Amino acid sequence: MTAPGLIQKMARLRGFLPMFLSYAASGGSLIVSSFAQLLTFAILARFLGVHEFSLFVAITAVSAIAVHLCGLGATECLVRRVARDHAIYPRMLGHNLILIAASGLALILIGAVALPFFFDVSADPVVNVVEITLMLVTNILLVRCILFAEQVFIAFSDFGSANKVVMGFALIRTAAAVLACLIFGVSTLSGWIIWQFAAHLLMLAFCVQALRRLGRPRWGLVREELRLGLFFSIPFILKAARQNADLLVLSLVTTAEIVSSYSVARRIIESSYLSVDALNRIVYPGTARASQAGLHHAAERVSKIFAVAFTISVAAGATVYVFAPLLPFLFGHEYVSLVGFVRVLCWVVVPVACWAIALEALGAAGHQGARASVLGTGSLVGAGIAAWATWYAPPLGTFVSYYVIEAAMAAAAWAVYLSVVTRSRQTSFAVSEPAE
Repeated sequence: MTAPGLIQKMARLRGFLPMFLSYAASGGSLIVSSFAQLLTFAILARFLGVHEFSLFVAITAVSAIAVHLCGLGATECLVRRVARDHAIYPRMLGHNLILIAASGLALILIGAVALPFFFDVSADPVVNVVEITLMLVTNILLVRCILFAEQVFIAFSDFGSANKVVMGFALIRTAAAVLACLIFGVSTLSGWIIWQFAAHLLMLAFCVQALRRLGRPRWGLVREELRLGLFFSIPFILKAARQNADLLVLSLVTTAEIVSSYSVARRIIESSYLSVDALNRIVYPGTARASQAGLHHAAERVSKIFAVAFTISVAAGATVYVFAPLLPFLFGHEYVSLVGFVRVLCWVVVPVACWAIALEALGAAGHQGARASVLGTGSLVGAGIAAWATWYAPPLGTFVSYYVIEAAMAAAAWAVYLSVVTRSRQTSFAVSEPAE
């Protein structure tokens, strides 16, 4: 290679250095966050006991579905539009805060009325309502506000601050679990609810202080974004329902050990996807800018991102497979099926990464309807497949259905993505073609 060619190649490689460093920081923060969450999960499982921990998991699962409704998907439009024009931030901030407050209050009230009929955190009915309500405030409203702060920093491409939010949130929760259970001997869900609320409130205070420098909100709804926000949030709600279908059926047809091991295994697999999620976090604003004049303008960029994501997902699956035998030391040796389940499921991160790249590109370009159609249909059909397969042949049917669903999602996502790119290119060509 000639000297000029070598210099040119080195210049191109240096051009990727900032993105690589951003990915390393983003991935590192998510990995630290994931490990902290797993550690928190393990501490609570050991100290709360089977009954108390099952209540915690059940109410948290309900909250995990509700948190996607809180805000009605408005954070996506903030990231998309502020990434293109920072001046619109005050308007998008006001839009988000109104929707988070209104929807969050409604969800908490509904949960406070309904959940005490199904869960008994305390023997006293009044205390039971108060404690469940406090848990809903923590896991719906406070969690949504903290996640919103992370998205604001991503919209401004301030990945350092976004990483601090991710790591800080996870570490504060872990510190709360260590203090509560190991130091102060908390062994009931009632005791943990107070510690959990305090930890989330402290984290939110840090987030509010960090966001002050970006400006004050301009109150009002951005009406044209309401429909897109709903398109964005509904698939996540359906996805949460799909993810719980197999667990629900497993609890009916198999042993508690298998249910517990599968639940922990799936949490670990979901954590391994964070290596791809870290990539999506840093490329989403750039894809939004590149696709502003049409998704076809970002097609080459998306193809490169896909190649990187595929490589990362394979590496993540291999890493989980190798280190799976160490998991019983963290979660306990009573989870006898855990290692086998993790090694069977670890490769599912590959098809998940494949469909995520296509759908993130659609979202960044503002095609929320197309994105929602894939996620919504996949979640609805997937829930049925997972439930039937689990009922028919647990847990083998559960594993097979997991791979079938994610592979089908990947095929559908890329089919829709390529269709939108083709239409975008044809529309651009028709507009630029001179009139006869």
